[in-house]
Amino acid sequence: MRIAVAGLGYVGLANAVLLAQNHDVTGVDVSPERVAQVNAGKSPVADGELTAWLGRQDLRLRATLDADAAYRGADLVIVATPTDYDPLAHSFDTSSVRSVIAQVAAVNPRATIVVRSTVPVGFTLAQASRPDGRQVVFAPEFLREGKALHDSLHPSRMVVGERSDRGRRIATLLLEGTRSDDVEVLLTGPSEAEAIKLFSNTYLAMRVAFFNELDSYALVRGLDSRQIIRGACLDPRIGKHYNNPSFGYGGYCLPKDSKQLLANYGQVPQSLIAAIVDANRTRKDFLAEHIVAAAPGTVGIYRLTTKAGSDNFRQSAVQGIMKRIKAKGIEIIVHEPELHEDRFFGSKVQPDLQSFKAECDLILANRWSPELDDVQDKVFTRDLFGAD
Repeated sequence: MRIAVAGLGYVGLANAVLLAQNHDVTGVDVSPERVAQVNAGKSPVADGELTAWLGRQDLRLRATLDADAAYRGADLVIVATPTDYDPLAHSFDTSSVRSVIAQVAAVNPRATIVVRSTVPVGFTLAQASRPDGRQVVFAPEFLREGKALHDSLHPSRMVVGERSDRGRRIATLLLEGTRSDDVEVLLTGPSEAEAIKLFSNTYLAMRVAFFNELDSYALVRGLDSRQIIRGACLDPRIGKHYNNPSFGYGGYCLPKDSKQLLANYGQVPQSLIAAIVDANRTRKDFLAEHIVAAAPGTVGIYRLTTKAGSDNFRQSAVQGIMKRIKAKGIEIIVHEPELHEDRFFGSKVQPDLQSFKAECDLILANRWSPELDDVQDKVFTRDLFGAD
């Protein structure tokens, strides 16, 4: 089968590599640099397994800037383009997805289009009412940044938003190159599949927010967060996973997906979903006030990334705290190896780690690193368990 993948971020690239084990795959992107990296066998995103797999000679994968040519020759097109949340419209910006759908329909109306970008509930049904939308199927992805290929090879479940033979074939295709047996396949309606994605990520955001608020309580009361979390999580109904406090949830998915789900509620009564969105802001406000109260002269930001093993700065909680304390007149210095500029939002970027440590009175680290072992007395972190 000939497959085109629109978008070579971590979702699109992981899908392309997975499928290129058995099919001819063409990755499409608007970035010449990203296309060149993929064609050179290098990963444009931070993911150890993607980096290793792209160096293999047996992958039937190439990348191109020529979308028309890639779509024209494809039997199936996977869409993995960005859908950022637009705070003014209170919805995802689905323009990139709609653009790909229209382009595929114009050059190859017979191709099946599988949307893996996250979209609002109702998007696929709305597309189906259009002449260029009858070939569109939604199949949510459940991939972690930094572990996208691993999660593709070992999926937790396979959801396809079409209860049909075509839906079953898509599920079979996406499972073909995996390394897990007996993956549960769920064929649903398109809107149900869209809701599964949003509710899944909002639950994860809720869990992050819960343990962060537990940690805030312990900080104020002078209690040991570790003891409370360990004791609570020994209950098997709660579990010992995904319970490490942080500066807040961030990244590509959790902030935008929880906001989109809240927007989708419309006139449906709710209080919990709004509280999950608000809790992330409250956590950053609380920690910023806690840091300002310590009256540091210069605060260092150790890494801007959302979590360890990622190169993504998007919506990272430490940036929110950085902006809050900077507004109080505190000098900020940033150490981020992925940055190649001298300034970041007006703050000095110090690429030399030892100089960074020496210049800072206090260092904020969303996640601990052994690089900070020699300045433990300067570091403020809520990373209690060394896990994301």
